[in-house]
Amino acid sequence: MNLALFDLDHTLLPLDSDHAWGEFTTRLGWTDAQEFTRRNNAFYADYQAGRLDLAAYIRFTTDAIRQRGPGEAARAHAQFMREVIAPAIRPEARALLQRHRDAGDTLVIVTATNEFVTRPIAHALGVPELIAVELARGPGGWYTGDIAGTPSFREGKVTRVGQWLTARGLGWDDVHVSFYSDSPNDLPLLEKAQRPVATNPSPALRQIAAERGWAVLDLFPTQDP
Repeated sequence: MNLALFDLDHTLLPLDSDHAWGEFTTRLGWTDAQEFTRRNNAFYADYQAGRLDLAAYIRFTTDAIRQRGPGEAARAHAQFMREVIAPAIRPEARALLQRHRDAGDTLVIVTATNEFVTRPIAHALGVPELIAVELARGPGGWYTGDIAGTPSFREGKVTRVGQWLTARGLGWDDVHVSFYSDSPNDLPLLEKAQRPVATNPSPALRQIAAERGWAVLDLFPTQDP
């Protein structure tokens, strides 16, 4: 199997969907704008520096939807898709995905952003296979703020892709992996792939790619964050 894996934020999208979702809910009045923006920006700086406390971040980012409940959260996310994500989906990203489809590759988005934010985005991109941070659910079926299983972050992306392969009766030796990512946080999976592609890379990843002779793809300019 030829497996084409894609990070999402700043790779297929020119923005960080988790950060954008937080800003969107603030505009809806769900959170205190000044305090939320301060904490959101601090978490994003930690992510860029490779020191993110993911469990704390997930509790922070899911607090608003946990309080609002499934119905209101779903309606807000549909609005988020229309107003923020749909305009940000670039033809270059769609073309890249289509090239892999035309080649008969299996496409999977592998992201450290949680499943609530990213599943509709993967659907909009036409990628049915999504590996994202899974959210634990309580007795009522709604999110608790905790992470379920291994988070797909840093080394966890290798673990989760391995689990995805095992569920299909496959191992790493059965696949040829291309992996597109912008971030040095994804070095474990980039190093595992036969074809690592530094895509819209951060300065740190661009330097690593140059040193190791990896392909570099400047798909489009990205927004920060």
